[in-house]
Amino acid sequence: MSRFVEYFGVEPDGSWRAPGRVNLIGEHTDYNDGLVLPIALPNQITITASARTDGLISVASAGQDGVISFSLDSLAPGSVKDWAAYPAGAAWVLLQDKYEIGGANLLVESDLPSGAGLSSSAALLCATAVALLGLHDIEVDPAEVARLAQRAENQYVGAPVGLMDQMASMCCTAGHALYFDIRAMTTDQIPFEPAADGLALLVVDVKAPHRLVDGEYAARRNSCEQAAAQLGVPALRSIAFEELDDALARLSDDVDRRRVRHVVTEIRRVEDAVALLRAGNLRAVGPLFTASHASLRDDFEITVPELDVAVDTALAAGALGARMTGGGFGGCIIALVEASATDTILTAIDKSFADHGFTTPSALDATPSAGASRIS
Repeated sequence: MSRFVEYFGVEPDGSWRAPGRVNLIGEHTDYNDGLVLPIALPNQITITASARTDGLISVASAGQDGVISFSLDSLAPGSVKDWAAYPAGAAWVLLQDKYEIGGANLLVESDLPSGAGLSSSAALLCATAVALLGLHDIEVDPAEVARLAQRAENQYVGAPVGLMDQMASMCCTAGHALYFDIRAMTTDQIPFEPAADGLALLVVDVKAPHRLVDGEYAARRNSCEQAAAQLGVPALRSIAFEELDDALARLSDDVDRRRVRHVVTEIRRVEDAVALLRAGNLRAVGPLFTASHASLRDDFEITVPELDVAVDTALAAGALGARMTGGGFGGCIIALVEASATDTILTAIDKSFADHGFTTPSALDATPSAGASRIS
């Protein structure tokens, strides 16, 4: 008997998936109308679903006990708590936009680490949305599903996230990075296949507990908005790289200056990385990763010792470049390495973590993969 039948007593109608993501470069420019360059991971959240006619949604997770049920008629922000708030939020936002979905049984399964900064929440929202739409053969543009998922996380779950994670989960394609211009709301698929060049992209979860995340994220966002207001621009994206020195000289607060310097230089690094990838020069992107990490560490101040040690160790062991990825204060690093050096670099990181008394890290496959889809 299948796990779905064990939970719900009926056969499923189909399964849908949405992947996690890492951002190659462009960290923390999203709320400044910036540029980002994520890839979708092969790690994913899968929703197996069946339709029901009583207006209820029942959700179960392989990692949680029991089944949680709620009525579509009574959905409102705050009405469903904890992890089930994400599938509830996806249903709520679809109803808000008048999509004619109905009740459903949803089994959530995942090989995507929670809390690693790999966008498991966005993947869960996107997977739920495509499953609920798919049960009724409703076709929606992937970018629109991404926007709906962002609204669900903002308005139902209450997390002030940007749009990058959802766009990556919905719109990435295999063998490419997604060049997403947030101000223009445009995307371009940039070839990114490290294996074709004898390279690998390592994702290392440093297993560091997230520290002071909510207040620190808010402080950085406020600093960016404060600096933009002082400079008379709608967002820091409006400051050209060539104008950076002049802009910094006009700011009175040193913290604001460093935050501005990170955002403006990070946007330039995205532009440079895209140009190099289009030219087929992937190895030259490595130093941009490393420069990005230094900026995130020194100017944006969102790294922690585990992230810094992982990056420094990877570089010392021969990585072409390395940086933290995600929100910071824990999570993961990515490292661009020669494929033949993968085991050497991972062994070096393990040893360095043991020497520092850190929790043993884990590594993930970072093959650039496709966005959300139906799989059965």
